[in-house]
Amino acid sequence: MSNYQKIIPIANKITRKYDLCDHCLGRLFSKQLHLTSNKLLGKKLNPKSIKKCYVCKNLFDNLDHFLKLMLDASADYSFKTFSVGFMIKPSIVDRDDLIRSLYKLKGIDSVKAGIAKELGKLYSKKTKKMIDHLDPDVTFTINLKDESCELRSKYITLSGRYAKLERGFSQKQKPCDNCSGKGCRVCDFHGIAEFDSVEGVISKLLFQKLGGTTAKFTWIGGEDKSSLVLGDGRPFFVKILNPNKRNAKLSNVTADPIKINHLKLVRGSPKKPLKFNSTISARISTESQIDSKSLKKLKVLTSNPVVVYDKSGKRSEKKIFDVRYKTSSKNMFTLIIKAEGGLPIKRFVIGDDITPGISKILDTQCVCMEFDFLEVEVQ
Repeated sequence: MSNYQKIIPIANKITRKYDLCDHCLGRLFSKQLHLTSNKLLGKKLNPKSIKKCYVCKNLFDNLDHFLKLMLDASADYSFKTFSVGFMIKPSIVDRDDLIRSLYKLKGIDSVKAGIAKELGKLYSKKTKKMIDHLDPDVTFTINLKDESCELRSKYITLSGRYAKLERGFSQKQKPCDNCSGKGCRVCDFHGIAEFDSVEGVISKLLFQKLGGTTAKFTWIGGEDKSSLVLGDGRPFFVKILNPNKRNAKLSNVTADPIKINHLKLVRGSPKKPLKFNSTISARISTESQIDSKSLKKLKVLTSNPVVVYDKSGKRSEKKIFDVRYKTSSKNMFTLIIKAEGGLPIKRFVIGDDITPGISKILDTQCVCMEFDFLEVEVQ
């Protein structure tokens, strides 16, 4: 006896007691028969025409309405893959569970999965987008209670470098006063209301190019508001939440006073902090007069790592690979060093919880007036 012949008596029992539409009846047996169309199987098994399906209340006849909601919700999005989720009335689920329990039907799609499958087919046929249940670009959630459709777009991550060509420009943006960075109507759900920092300029550019709500940055080091970042720039990673587009021509962009280089899509932000080296130019004033001969003492910095204590007392070591210097007056010189990332320059010059500090080596009180990053190299 074939599998099809085995299910006929069960199908007949069900249809004698319950009115089921072709979709709901076929769904109860299609997996067992390895068939893809619930409706065609249901039509074959159903001996009668019905007015209202006991399980779904003819929900399958209204899928065009929900298809239109999906098309409207996704009109401004570009993507390749999607999935569909549903919120339906508990009573529909209860009736479906009752049928499956009464007739001991196991390993079949639920009514919710059946609706999602049919609607997914319709949307895919209409738009040529592919269904992906594991890692879709966008996810539709349809609420059958209030007939609404919500679309969530999977985040994308980009990497790039920024050069900062003017002083007085912070790296990080102050969060929106109204929502403390969570996202609200005041800040257009970006979490930031102004765009007057490195973070703000890059965020604004990406929102214009790709859409999205919030931008989450991973910085590879940082600098003072008064510092320049020159050369190829400082590396960064940024995650764009709920983007409208998943690709755009980006690469190199200038948005004064920020120049953004090598902007590209990547798989994700680094899971561990990246190690990097920085070449830094610091303008230093001294209490006592100095000359080239006394500055030669600074060469000792390449012999042993500098010991740094943070506010909590945690100890770390930073290597200095190269030291150069140039006097500009009797009480002013420029120090150029290549050092491991994370060396706090102003504290290093004064000698605040850092050994050895510049002041101690030169045996005179030193103050860093300003410092710039000439190059940042990721190891």
